[in-house]
Amino acid sequence: MDITESIIRRIDEGRRAAGLLTVEETLALAERGNVVFDPFSTLIARAALIGTGNCFYPSVILLCADLSELTVGDENRFYPGTILAAEGGSIAIGHRNQFGEGGFIARANRPDARIVIGDRGRYRGGAAVYGQSRLGTGTQLLGQINADNCVLEAGEDHTHPDPDSRGGLLKGSGNARGLTVPKGHVIAGHGGFAPGDMRRQSFYHPKS
Repeated sequence: MDITESIIRRIDEGRRAAGLLTVEETLALAERGNVVFDPFSTLIARAALIGTGNCFYPSVILLCADLSELTVGDENRFYPGTILAAEGGSIAIGHRNQFGEGGFIARANRPDARIVIGDRGRYRGGAAVYGQSRLGTGTQLLGQINADNCVLEAGEDHTHPDPDSRGGLLKGSGNARGLTVPKGHVIAGHGGFAPGDMRRQSFYHPKS
């Protein structure tokens, strides 16, 4: 056994003990059309259910504790600094979402926590989601936002020409707790988020 094989074997021992895929098993995700740019810095739980066509950049972490659930659909893009951690609760990810750039955290670390994310959303800039949160299709979290027990209602994605048809949006920074943002609406926060600050998305992006 050469030194490289010895190093990988020791890395894999630690991964197995932590319930993570080995380096070779992480690379094997490519057999289902996934892309893993750096299998050494990408940590994926053995219990996680991963779909096809996903793209994992370096320093992405997907954790799933015993009796928890973590499912990932197809064609999602996970930029560096993305952490999905089902640590007592469950996380369900749909298809064709962007997580990062700038980092993203979804942490279901309470027994009743359930985080559900739909399709074609954007979650970047250090956003984090906790508790019983539902981010519908086409929704967005943009900025260093801690969203706890929040609902962003589904709509079209951010490329749709009518901003008032897009999914709910939180942007800015601060703590957002117990909020529901309807389709076509946005709350921009700086230190906190309040329902009274809700606007139509066309307020910031006038319709052409």
